[in-house]
Amino acid sequence: MEPDAPASPAAADEAAGRRREQRGWYFYDWACSVYSTSVLTVFLGPYLTAVAKSAADADGYVHPLGIPVRAGSFFAYSVSASVVLAILVMPLAGAAADRTGRKKPLLALCAYLGASATTGLFFLDGDRYLLGGLLLVVANASMAVSMVVYNSYLPQIAPPEERDAVSSRGWAFGYAAGSLVLIANLVLFTAHDSFGLTESTAVRICLASAGLWWGAFTLVPLGWLRDRRRTSTAPAVHGWRQLAATVRDMRGKPLTLAFLLAYLVYNDGIQTVISQASVYGSEELGLSQSTLITAVLLVQVLAVGGALGMGRLARTHGAKRTILGSLVAWTLTLGAGYFLPSGAPVGFYLLAACIGLVLGGSQALSRSLFSHLVPPGKEAEYFSAYEMSDRGMSWLGPLLFGLTYQVTGSYRDAIISLVVFFALGFALLARVPVRQAVRDAGNPVPERI
Repeated sequence: MEPDAPASPAAADEAAGRRREQRGWYFYDWACSVYSTSVLTVFLGPYLTAVAKSAADADGYVHPLGIPVRAGSFFAYSVSASVVLAILVMPLAGAAADRTGRKKPLLALCAYLGASATTGLFFLDGDRYLLGGLLLVVANASMAVSMVVYNSYLPQIAPPEERDAVSSRGWAFGYAAGSLVLIANLVLFTAHDSFGLTESTAVRICLASAGLWWGAFTLVPLGWLRDRRRTSTAPAVHGWRQLAATVRDMRGKPLTLAFLLAYLVYNDGIQTVISQASVYGSEELGLSQSTLITAVLLVQVLAVGGALGMGRLARTHGAKRTILGSLVAWTLTLGAGYFLPSGAPVGFYLLAACIGLVLGGSQALSRSLFSHLVPPGKEAEYFSAYEMSDRGMSWLGPLLFGLTYQVTGSYRDAIISLVVFFALGFALLARVPVRQAVRDAGNPVPERI
Protein backbone atom coordinates (compact mmCIF):
# COMPACT_ATOMS: atom_id res chain seq x y z
CA MET A 1 0.00 0.00 0.00
CA GLU A 2 1.34 3.42 -0.93
CA PRO A 3 1.96 5.98 1.82
CA ASP A 4 -0.57 8.77 2.24
CA ALA A 5 -0.03 11.56 -0.23
CA PRO A 6 0.94 14.94 1.19
CA ALA A 7 -1.79 17.48 1.53
CA SER A 8 -2.48 19.35 -1.69
CA PRO A 9 -1.73 23.07 -1.90
CA ALA A 10 -5.48 23.72 -2.05
CA ALA A 11 -6.04 21.77 1.16
CA ALA A 12 -3.16 23.59 2.85
CA ASP A 13 -4.58 26.94 1.75
CA GLU A 14 -8.01 25.93 3.07
CA ALA A 15 -6.52 24.96 6.44
CA ALA A 16 -4.58 28.24 6.65
CA GLY A 17 -7.71 30.19 5.81
CA ARG A 18 -9.66 28.32 8.50
CA ARG A 19 -7.00 29.13 11.10
CA ARG A 20 -7.12 32.81 10.13
CA GLU A 21 -10.90 32.86 10.50
CA GLN A 22 -10.65 31.15 13.87
CA ARG A 23 -8.22 33.81 15.09
CA GLY A 24 -10.56 36.54 13.84
CA TRP A 25 -13.49 34.79 15.54
CA TYR A 26 -11.64 34.75 18.87
CA PHE A 27 -11.27 38.51 18.67
CA TYR A 28 -15.00 39.16 18.91
CA ASP A 29 -14.91 37.50 22.33
CA TRP A 30 -11.90 39.74 23.05
CA ALA A 31 -13.93 42.78 21.96
CA CYS A 32 -17.33 42.26 23.57
CA SER A 33 -16.44 40.40 26.76
CA VAL A 34 -15.17 43.63 28.28
CA TYR A 35 -18.78 44.82 28.28
CA SER A 36 -19.88 41.72 30.16
CA THR A 37 -17.05 42.09 32.68
CA SER A 38 -16.59 45.78 33.37
CA VAL A 39 -20.13 46.98 32.69
CA LEU A 40 -22.61 44.24 33.48
CA THR A 41 -20.68 42.37 36.17
CA VAL A 42 -18.72 45.07 38.02
CA PHE A 43 -19.70 48.70 37.66
CA LEU A 44 -23.19 49.20 36.29
CA GLY A 45 -25.18 47.19 38.84
CA PRO A 46 -23.97 49.02 41.97
CA TYR A 47 -23.71 52.40 40.18
CA LEU A 48 -27.16 52.29 38.56
CA THR A 49 -28.62 51.09 41.87
CA ALA A 50 -27.05 54.11 43.60
CA VAL A 51 -28.42 56.45 40.91
CA ALA A 52 -31.88 54.91 41.29
CA LYS A 53 -31.71 55.31 45.08
CA SER A 54 -30.86 58.97 44.68
CA ALA A 55 -34.04 59.37 42.62
CA ALA A 56 -36.20 57.28 44.96
CA ASP A 57 -39.03 58.60 47.09
CA ALA A 58 -39.12 58.48 50.88
CA ASP A 59 -40.17 54.81 50.80
CA GLY A 60 -37.24 53.81 48.57
CA TYR A 61 -39.23 53.43 45.34
CA VAL A 62 -38.74 54.85 41.86
CA HIS A 63 -41.62 55.06 39.41
CA PRO A 64 -40.61 54.26 35.79
CA LEU A 65 -43.72 54.58 33.60
CA GLY A 66 -45.67 55.16 36.79
CA ILE A 67 -44.88 51.67 38.14
CA PRO A 68 -43.61 51.55 41.74
CA VAL A 69 -40.27 49.70 41.76
CA ARG A 70 -37.96 49.27 44.74
CA ALA A 71 -34.77 51.10 43.76
CA GLY A 72 -32.66 48.07 44.64
CA SER A 73 -34.56 45.98 42.07
CA PHE A 74 -34.35 48.46 39.17
CA PHE A 75 -31.10 47.07 37.73
CA ALA A 76 -32.37 43.48 37.76
CA TYR A 77 -35.63 44.50 36.10
CA SER A 78 -33.70 46.46 33.44
CA VAL A 79 -31.67 43.35 32.61
CA SER A 80 -34.92 41.39 32.22
CA ALA A 81 -36.34 44.09 29.94
CA SER A 82 -33.22 43.97 27.75
CA VAL A 83 -33.66 40.24 27.31
CA VAL A 84 -37.31 40.62 26.30
CA LEU A 85 -36.21 43.10 23.60
CA ALA A 86 -33.55 40.65 22.43
CA ILE A 87 -36.17 37.91 22.13
CA LEU A 88 -38.11 40.09 19.70
CA VAL A 89 -35.08 40.81 17.50
CA MET A 90 -33.02 37.60 17.52
CA PRO A 91 -35.31 35.57 15.23
CA LEU A 92 -35.06 38.34 12.64
CA ALA A 93 -31.26 38.26 12.80
CA GLY A 94 -31.06 34.48 12.59
CA ALA A 95 -33.41 34.30 9.61
CA ALA A 96 -31.59 37.08 7.75
CA ALA A 97 -28.18 35.51 8.35
CA ASP A 98 -29.24 32.09 7.09
CA ARG A 99 -31.21 33.44 4.13
CA THR A 100 -28.51 35.75 2.78
CA GLY A 101 -25.29 34.37 4.24
CA ARG A 102 -24.25 37.99 4.88
CA LYS A 103 -23.42 37.72 8.55
CA LYS A 104 -20.75 40.41 8.84
CA PRO A 105 -23.07 43.40 8.22
CA LEU A 106 -25.44 42.08 10.90
CA LEU A 107 -22.55 41.53 13.31
CA ALA A 108 -21.30 45.06 12.66
CA LEU A 109 -24.73 46.64 13.16
CA CYS A 110 -25.34 44.91 16.49
CA ALA A 111 -21.79 45.41 17.76
CA TYR A 112 -21.64 49.13 17.05
CA LEU A 113 -25.15 49.81 18.35
CA GLY A 114 -24.18 48.08 21.60
CA ALA A 115 -20.79 49.77 21.76
CA SER A 116 -22.39 53.19 21.22
CA ALA A 117 -24.95 52.64 23.99
CA THR A 118 -22.20 51.46 26.33
CA THR A 119 -20.06 54.51 25.57
CA GLY A 120 -23.14 56.67 26.27
CA LEU A 121 -23.15 55.44 29.88
CA PHE A 122 -20.56 58.17 30.49
CA PHE A 123 -23.52 60.54 30.77
CA LEU A 124 -25.20 58.52 33.54
CA ASP A 125 -25.03 60.67 36.66
CA GLY A 126 -27.20 62.45 39.20
CA ASP A 127 -30.65 60.90 39.27
CA ARG A 128 -30.79 59.85 35.59
CA TYR A 129 -31.73 56.27 36.37
CA LEU A 130 -34.10 56.09 33.37
CA LEU A 131 -31.22 57.00 31.01
CA GLY A 132 -29.13 54.26 32.58
CA GLY A 133 -31.94 51.73 32.24
CA LEU A 134 -32.52 52.65 28.58
CA LEU A 135 -28.83 52.42 27.63
CA LEU A 136 -28.54 49.11 29.49
CA VAL A 137 -31.51 47.70 27.60
CA VAL A 138 -30.06 48.74 24.22
CA ALA A 139 -26.51 47.57 24.97
CA ASN A 140 -27.51 44.23 26.49
CA ALA A 141 -30.01 43.43 23.73
CA SER A 142 -27.43 44.34 21.06
CA MET A 143 -24.89 42.08 22.72
CA ALA A 144 -27.34 39.17 22.73
CA VAL A 145 -28.31 39.59 19.08
CA SER A 146 -24.67 39.93 17.97
CA MET A 147 -23.92 36.61 19.66
CA VAL A 148 -26.49 34.88 17.44
CA VAL A 149 -24.41 35.80 14.41
CA TYR A 150 -21.07 35.25 16.14
CA ASN A 151 -21.89 31.76 17.42
CA SER A 152 -23.29 30.68 14.06
CA TYR A 153 -19.79 30.95 12.58
CA LEU A 154 -18.47 28.12 14.80
CA PRO A 155 -19.67 25.15 12.66
CA GLN A 156 -18.29 26.90 9.56
CA ILE A 157 -14.80 27.62 10.85
CA ALA A 158 -14.10 24.48 12.91
CA PRO A 159 -14.60 20.79 12.03
CA PRO A 160 -16.29 18.66 14.71
CA GLU A 161 -13.08 17.43 16.31
CA GLU A 162 -11.84 21.02 16.84
CA ARG A 163 -14.96 22.69 18.21
CA ASP A 164 -14.48 22.12 21.94
CA ALA A 165 -10.97 23.57 21.70
CA VAL A 166 -11.94 26.49 19.43
CA SER A 167 -14.95 27.42 21.55
CA SER A 168 -12.89 27.23 24.75
CA ARG A 169 -10.15 29.42 23.24
CA GLY A 170 -12.78 31.99 22.33
CA TRP A 171 -13.98 32.19 25.93
CA ALA A 172 -10.37 32.31 27.12
CA PHE A 173 -9.67 35.28 24.82
CA GLY A 174 -12.70 37.04 26.25
CA TYR A 175 -11.69 36.51 29.85
CA ALA A 176 -8.12 37.58 29.09
CA ALA A 177 -9.41 40.87 27.62
CA GLY A 178 -11.72 41.33 30.59
CA SER A 179 -8.76 40.90 32.94
CA LEU A 180 -6.58 43.45 31.15
CA VAL A 181 -9.25 46.12 31.06
CA LEU A 182 -10.31 45.41 34.62
CA ILE A 183 -6.73 45.97 35.82
CA ALA A 184 -6.79 49.38 34.14
CA ASN A 185 -10.22 50.05 35.69
CA LEU A 186 -8.90 49.09 39.13
CA VAL A 187 -5.96 51.49 38.81
CA LEU A 188 -8.20 54.35 37.66
CA PHE A 189 -10.87 53.74 40.29
CA THR A 190 -8.59 53.31 43.29
CA ALA A 191 -6.36 56.25 42.33
CA HIS A 192 -9.09 58.56 41.00
CA ASP A 193 -8.05 61.34 43.37
CA SER A 194 -4.56 61.27 41.91
CA PHE A 195 -6.04 61.80 38.45
CA GLY A 196 -8.19 64.68 39.69
CA LEU A 197 -11.41 62.71 39.23
CA THR A 198 -14.39 62.09 41.47
CA GLU A 199 -15.36 58.48 42.17
CA SER A 200 -18.48 58.90 40.02
CA THR A 201 -16.48 60.26 37.08
CA ALA A 202 -14.00 57.39 37.36
CA VAL A 203 -16.86 54.85 37.21
CA ARG A 204 -18.36 56.58 34.18
CA ILE A 205 -15.00 56.54 32.39
CA CYS A 206 -14.68 52.82 33.10
CA LEU A 207 -18.16 52.21 31.68
CA ALA A 208 -17.52 54.25 28.54
CA SER A 209 -14.09 52.70 27.93
CA ALA A 210 -15.73 49.28 27.59
CA GLY A 211 -17.82 50.62 24.71
CA LEU A 212 -14.77 52.09 22.98
CA TRP A 213 -12.88 48.80 23.39
CA TRP A 214 -15.84 46.83 22.03
CA GLY A 215 -16.07 49.01 18.94
CA ALA A 216 -12.34 49.12 18.22
CA PHE A 217 -11.59 45.39 18.39
CA THR A 218 -14.73 44.40 16.47
CA LEU A 219 -12.79 45.58 13.39
CA VAL A 220 -10.63 42.42 13.60
CA PRO A 221 -13.38 39.79 13.13
CA LEU A 222 -15.05 42.00 10.54
CA GLY A 223 -11.80 41.91 8.57
CA TRP A 224 -10.87 38.24 9.01
CA LEU A 225 -14.17 36.33 8.94
CA ARG A 226 -15.68 35.42 5.57
CA ASP A 227 -19.29 35.55 4.47
CA ARG A 228 -20.65 32.48 2.71
CA ARG A 229 -23.14 33.95 0.27
CA ARG A 230 -26.26 31.90 -0.25
CA THR A 231 -27.57 31.42 -3.79
CA SER A 232 -31.05 30.36 -2.72
CA THR A 233 -33.90 32.12 -4.50
CA ALA A 234 -36.41 31.12 -1.82
CA PRO A 235 -38.69 33.96 -0.75
CA ALA A 236 -37.79 35.92 2.34
CA VAL A 237 -39.20 34.49 5.55
CA HIS A 238 -40.23 36.73 8.40
CA GLY A 239 -38.05 36.20 11.46
CA TRP A 240 -40.83 34.98 13.72
CA ARG A 241 -42.17 32.64 11.04
CA GLN A 242 -38.61 31.39 10.64
CA LEU A 243 -38.36 30.81 14.39
CA ALA A 244 -41.65 28.90 14.33
CA ALA A 245 -40.32 26.82 11.45
CA THR A 246 -37.10 26.19 13.41
CA VAL A 247 -39.06 25.03 16.44
CA ARG A 248 -41.16 22.73 14.22
CA ASP A 249 -37.96 21.38 12.71
CA MET A 250 -36.55 20.82 16.20
CA ARG A 251 -39.65 18.85 17.11
CA GLY A 252 -38.36 16.32 14.60
CA LYS A 253 -35.08 16.36 16.55
CA PRO A 254 -36.41 16.09 20.12
CA LEU A 255 -32.99 15.42 21.64
CA THR A 256 -31.64 18.73 20.31
CA LEU A 257 -34.72 20.40 21.79
CA ALA A 258 -34.16 18.58 25.10
CA PHE A 259 -30.59 19.88 25.30
CA LEU A 260 -31.80 23.42 24.60
CA LEU A 261 -34.34 23.16 27.41
CA ALA A 262 -31.67 22.00 29.86
CA TYR A 263 -29.32 24.78 28.71
CA LEU A 264 -32.08 27.37 28.97
CA VAL A 265 -32.56 26.47 32.63
CA TYR A 266 -29.00 26.24 33.93
CA ASN A 267 -27.64 29.10 31.82
CA ASP A 268 -30.37 31.36 33.21
CA GLY A 269 -28.76 30.80 36.61
CA ILE A 270 -25.26 31.48 35.25
CA GLN A 271 -26.26 34.75 33.56
CA THR A 272 -28.06 35.96 36.67
CA VAL A 273 -25.08 35.26 38.92
CA ILE A 274 -22.85 37.17 36.48
CA SER A 275 -25.10 40.23 36.43
CA GLN A 276 -26.13 40.32 40.10
CA ALA A 277 -22.97 39.24 41.98
CA SER A 278 -21.66 42.79 42.39
CA VAL A 279 -25.03 44.02 43.65
CA TYR A 280 -25.02 41.19 46.20
CA GLY A 281 -21.47 42.01 47.27
CA SER A 282 -22.05 45.75 47.64
CA GLU A 283 -25.60 45.85 49.01
CA GLU A 284 -25.78 42.70 51.17
CA LEU A 285 -22.16 42.10 52.17
CA GLY A 286 -21.17 45.78 52.37
CA LEU A 287 -18.00 45.30 50.32
CA SER A 288 -16.19 48.23 48.73
CA GLN A 289 -16.06 48.82 44.97
CA SER A 290 -12.34 48.07 45.01
CA THR A 291 -12.99 44.68 46.61
CA LEU A 292 -15.62 43.90 43.99
CA ILE A 293 -13.29 44.87 41.13
CA THR A 294 -10.50 42.72 42.56
CA ALA A 295 -12.87 39.77 43.02
CA VAL A 296 -14.13 39.99 39.44
CA LEU A 297 -10.54 40.32 38.22
CA LEU A 298 -9.81 37.08 40.05
CA VAL A 299 -12.77 35.50 38.25
CA GLN A 300 -11.40 36.67 34.89
CA VAL A 301 -7.89 35.34 35.49
CA LEU A 302 -9.07 31.96 36.73
CA ALA A 303 -11.72 31.73 34.00
CA VAL A 304 -9.00 31.72 31.33
CA GLY A 305 -7.39 28.64 32.86
CA GLY A 306 -10.79 27.20 33.76
CA ALA A 307 -12.07 27.41 30.18
CA LEU A 308 -8.92 25.79 28.77
CA GLY A 309 -8.76 23.21 31.59
CA MET A 310 -12.39 22.16 31.17
CA GLY A 311 -11.76 21.93 27.43
CA ARG A 312 -9.02 19.37 28.19
CA LEU A 313 -11.32 17.52 30.60
CA ALA A 314 -13.91 17.30 27.83
CA ARG A 315 -11.37 15.57 25.59
CA THR A 316 -10.97 12.76 28.12
CA HIS A 317 -14.36 12.64 29.88
CA GLY A 318 -16.69 14.17 27.28
CA ALA A 319 -18.35 17.58 27.21
CA LYS A 320 -21.61 16.39 28.79
CA ARG A 321 -19.97 14.90 31.90
CA THR A 322 -17.74 17.94 32.30
CA ILE A 323 -20.72 20.31 32.12
CA LEU A 324 -22.63 18.22 34.67
CA GLY A 325 -19.67 18.45 37.05
CA SER A 326 -19.61 22.23 36.63
CA LEU A 327 -23.31 22.45 37.56
CA VAL A 328 -22.61 20.65 40.82
CA ALA A 329 -19.86 23.17 41.51
CA TRP A 330 -22.22 26.09 40.73
CA THR A 331 -24.83 24.75 43.17
CA LEU A 332 -22.32 24.32 45.99
CA THR A 333 -20.86 27.77 45.34
CA LEU A 334 -24.24 29.51 45.58
CA GLY A 335 -25.03 27.61 48.76
CA ALA A 336 -21.78 28.82 50.27
CA GLY A 337 -22.51 32.37 49.10
CA TYR A 338 -25.72 32.46 51.12
CA PHE A 339 -23.75 32.03 54.35
CA LEU A 340 -20.97 34.55 53.63
CA PRO A 341 -20.58 36.99 56.54
CA SER A 342 -20.97 40.69 55.83
CA GLY A 343 -17.82 42.78 55.51
CA ALA A 344 -15.56 39.75 55.01
CA PRO A 345 -13.76 40.05 51.64
CA VAL A 346 -11.77 36.80 52.01
CA GLY A 347 -14.91 34.66 51.75
CA PHE A 348 -16.06 36.65 48.73
CA TYR A 349 -12.67 36.10 47.07
CA LEU A 350 -12.96 32.34 47.64
CA LEU A 351 -16.42 32.42 46.12
CA ALA A 352 -15.06 34.36 43.13
CA ALA A 353 -12.31 31.77 42.67
CA CYS A 354 -14.83 28.94 42.56
CA ILE A 355 -16.95 30.80 40.02
CA GLY A 356 -13.93 31.60 37.85
CA LEU A 357 -12.87 27.96 37.62
CA VAL A 358 -16.23 26.80 36.21
CA LEU A 359 -17.64 29.90 34.48
CA GLY A 360 -15.84 29.90 31.14
CA GLY A 361 -15.75 26.14 30.73
CA SER A 362 -19.44 25.55 31.38
CA GLN A 363 -20.39 28.15 28.76
CA ALA A 364 -17.74 27.21 26.18
CA LEU A 365 -18.52 23.50 26.30
CA SER A 366 -22.25 24.13 26.10
CA ARG A 367 -21.69 26.13 22.91
CA SER A 368 -19.46 23.52 21.31
CA LEU A 369 -21.74 20.65 22.36
CA PHE A 370 -24.73 22.36 20.77
CA SER A 371 -22.79 22.90 17.53
CA HIS A 372 -22.80 19.10 17.08
CA LEU A 373 -26.60 19.06 17.37
CA VAL A 374 -27.19 21.59 14.54
CA PRO A 375 -28.24 20.17 11.13
CA PRO A 376 -25.82 21.27 8.38
CA GLY A 377 -26.93 24.48 6.63
CA LYS A 378 -29.07 25.71 9.53
CA GLU A 379 -26.35 27.19 11.73
CA ALA A 380 -27.64 30.74 12.24
CA GLU A 381 -31.24 29.54 12.44
CA TYR A 382 -30.47 27.06 15.22
CA PHE A 383 -28.01 29.35 16.96
CA SER A 384 -30.74 31.99 17.04
CA ALA A 385 -32.77 29.55 19.13
CA TYR A 386 -29.64 28.74 21.15
CA GLU A 387 -28.96 32.39 21.82
CA MET A 388 -32.53 32.82 23.00
CA SER A 389 -31.64 30.12 25.53
CA ASP A 390 -28.25 31.73 26.25
CA ARG A 391 -29.18 35.37 26.70
CA GLY A 392 -32.59 35.62 25.12
CA MET A 393 -34.44 33.60 27.75
CA SER A 394 -32.26 34.70 30.66
CA TRP A 395 -34.88 37.05 32.02
CA LEU A 396 -36.40 34.59 34.47
CA GLY A 397 -33.34 34.60 36.74
CA PRO A 398 -33.04 38.40 37.08
CA LEU A 399 -36.82 38.62 37.43
CA LEU A 400 -36.82 36.01 40.21
CA PHE A 401 -33.85 37.74 41.85
CA GLY A 402 -35.58 41.14 41.69
CA LEU A 403 -38.95 39.82 42.87
CA THR A 404 -37.38 37.91 45.75
CA TYR A 405 -35.62 41.03 46.93
CA GLN A 406 -38.75 43.15 46.41
CA VAL A 407 -40.80 40.74 48.57
CA THR A 408 -38.24 39.87 51.26
CA GLY A 409 -35.86 42.85 51.22
CA SER A 410 -32.98 40.33 51.47
CA TYR A 411 -30.35 39.79 48.82
CA ARG A 412 -29.38 36.54 50.57
CA ASP A 413 -32.82 35.13 49.83
CA ALA A 414 -32.50 36.44 46.27
CA ILE A 415 -29.15 34.75 45.63
CA ILE A 416 -30.15 31.37 47.11
CA SER A 417 -33.30 31.32 44.97
CA LEU A 418 -31.04 30.78 41.93
CA VAL A 419 -30.02 27.28 43.08
CA VAL A 420 -33.18 25.88 41.49
CA PHE A 421 -31.86 26.74 38.00
CA PHE A 422 -28.69 24.67 38.45
CA ALA A 423 -30.38 21.70 40.12
CA LEU A 424 -33.13 21.48 37.51
CA GLY A 425 -30.69 22.07 34.66
CA PHE A 426 -28.52 19.20 35.91
CA ALA A 427 -31.50 16.84 36.01
CA LEU A 428 -32.61 17.77 32.49
CA LEU A 429 -29.14 17.55 30.92
CA ALA A 430 -28.40 14.19 32.55
CA ARG A 431 -31.36 12.71 30.68
CA VAL A 432 -30.12 13.75 27.19
CA PRO A 433 -28.32 10.97 25.21
CA VAL A 434 -25.99 13.31 23.34
CA ARG A 435 -24.40 10.73 21.02
CA GLN A 436 -27.83 9.81 19.66
CA ALA A 437 -28.66 13.53 19.42
CA VAL A 438 -25.60 14.10 17.20
CA ARG A 439 -26.57 11.22 14.94
CA ASP A 440 -30.16 12.44 14.69
CA ALA A 441 -28.88 15.87 13.57
CA GLY A 442 -27.02 14.20 10.70
CA ASN A 443 -23.51 14.92 12.01
CA PRO A 444 -20.53 12.62 12.63
CA VAL A 445 -20.21 11.57 16.29
CA PRO A 446 -16.90 12.58 17.90
CA GLU A 447 -15.00 9.92 19.83
CA ARG A 448 -15.63 11.82 23.08
CA ILE A 449 -18.75 13.88 23.65
